[in-house]
This record gives sequence, structure tokens and C-alpha cells, in this order.
Amino acid sequence: MSISILVDADACPVKDEIFKTAYRHKTPVVLVANSYLRTPDHPLISMQMVSDGFDAADDWIAEAATPKHIVVTADILLAGRCIEAGATVLAPTGKPFNSSNIGGAIATRAIMADLRGGLEQTGGPPPFSAKDRSQFLNALDRELNRLTRLF
Repeated sequence: MSISILVDADACPVKDEIFKTAYRHKTPVVLVANSYLRTPDHPLISMQMVSDGFDAADDWIAEAATPKHIVVTADILLAGRCIEAGATVLAPTGKPFNSSNIGGAIATRAIMADLRGGLEQTGGPPPFSAKDRSQFLNALDRELNRLTRLF
């Protein structure tokens, strides 16, 4: 099995960046979603449709993830599951999730959920920016180069 990229694709804002980087590195990409997404007609790009059941895409990605995968997701709980499987995990902002920072991210997520549950105004994440896109491209390129050296 070669290195590949698994994408939690339903709301992923960096799909075009993933495609461009994958072409350059000749790396397969699997977009995982519970509804059809238009994808480039390219042999490196495939679409995995899953049921619309709760967390079906997350479950598929977590079960498929191995140390030879880069998983792109903003879902912190999915990131934790993929890290446990040995995968490299990047947020669409380029932030890496790893065993050193995932615990704190999960804890922060739980605190924010509690605040929202108490009707506390938390504001939400900042808007996705050109800087985020650039950081993601750099992080994906760096991780693909690292995994290529390992495998």
C-alpha cells in the first residue's frame, strides 16, 4: 500500500489544494462524504460515498487510517481516532494534530460544547483565510515529503 490522503470531505475548504499537491506528489486521494461531490476526472482522485448515518464518514476514515495515510479533517474526535491508528492528521488550516496536542484539543472542544449548551455566546472559529490555505499547503507538502522518506 502506498501513501495516500483521506479527506473528511463534506465541508473541507481545501480540496483544490489537496488535488494540486497530490498531482505533484503522485499521491492518491480518497474523498469521503455522505453525499456525492464533484471530483476531478483523474486517476489519483476517488470518491467514497458512505451512508448518511451519524458519523458514517468518520467511521469509514477511522477504520481505513494507517501510518501511510494523511487524514485531512477539522473534526477533533475523528483526528483522535486517526492518531490512534498511526495516521498523520492535518486540519484544513495546516495545524497538525498529534499525540502531544490532541488531548488538549478534545478537552477544549468539550468545554466549548458545555458553554454552548449553557447558551453562552462563544463566537465560533475565525473565518477561513488565505493564510490558513497557505499554511495548509505547506503542511501537506511537508508531511508528504516526510512520509515518502519513511516509506
